[in-house]
Amino acid sequence: MATYAIGDLQGCHQHFLELLDLIGFNATRDKLWLVGDIVNRGPDSLTLLRMLRTLGDAVLMVLGNHDLHLLAVAAGAAQQKPGDTLQPILDAPDSAILLGWLRRQRLFYCEGEYALVHAGLLPTWHAEQAAELAQEVEAILHGNQFQVFSRSMYGNTPDYWQDALQGEERWRVIINAMTRMRVCSADGRMNFSYKGNLSAIPHGLLPWFALPRRASKATTIVFGHWSALGLHLTPNLIALDTGCVWQGCLTAVRLEDRKVFQVPCAPH
Repeated sequence: MATYAIGDLQGCHQHFLELLDLIGFNATRDKLWLVGDIVNRGPDSLTLLRMLRTLGDAVLMVLGNHDLHLLAVAAGAAQQKPGDTLQPILDAPDSAILLGWLRRQRLFYCEGEYALVHAGLLPTWHAEQAAELAQEVEAILHGNQFQVFSRSMYGNTPDYWQDALQGEERWRVIINAMTRMRVCSADGRMNFSYKGNLSAIPHGLLPWFALPRRASKATTIVFGHWSALGLHLTPNLIALDTGCVWQGCLTAVRLEDRKVFQVPCAPH
């Protein structure tokens, strides 16, 4: 048995198949940890969603911002954007089944020394607290409140965490940190505009994982979302978005020994 953490797929079904072939994936034995952004921008999100649903317990995934965007569009709370490739899912005869499956996925997962999240964790959150906060949002996603909440899910404020936050503002901060964040100020205020690489981060901002006294340092965080960061491996970080949808590559890391597997993602 092996556990493979895999970067942002974004509808790149064919490249996903190539990566599974490269690692010799066996659904009865191995596990896939997916960092989210399963859908959108790539050519075949529908086929990819269908496949992942059939893999059952072999797949453990967290939701990314593109996955939440699909759910918001389907709920009538958001409009598709230029470049979106979501319409085939919305038009599919099994759309309700697929969207229901997607809504039941996690926002954060922790097991042993590893934690899985799409974007990151705010500096004051340790892994146990992050799991509790994620469960608050997951209860909304899984329940009847989602259609109402989805109308206020978008927004950049509040941009920092306070334990006293309640309701929609509290849930929005949790979602923004776990699915959208890349950089923060030293006091933990999120910045959503910067998407570049480490060398060009504006003065006064730091990668979320480089903030001093980060409470989650004892846990190895597996994440994606930041394609300009690319593959970034340190003792307590595994960053996996290597820009498959941007003709980069699709990356898997076997957690048991940190071996890296990659397939190039030039257009077929």
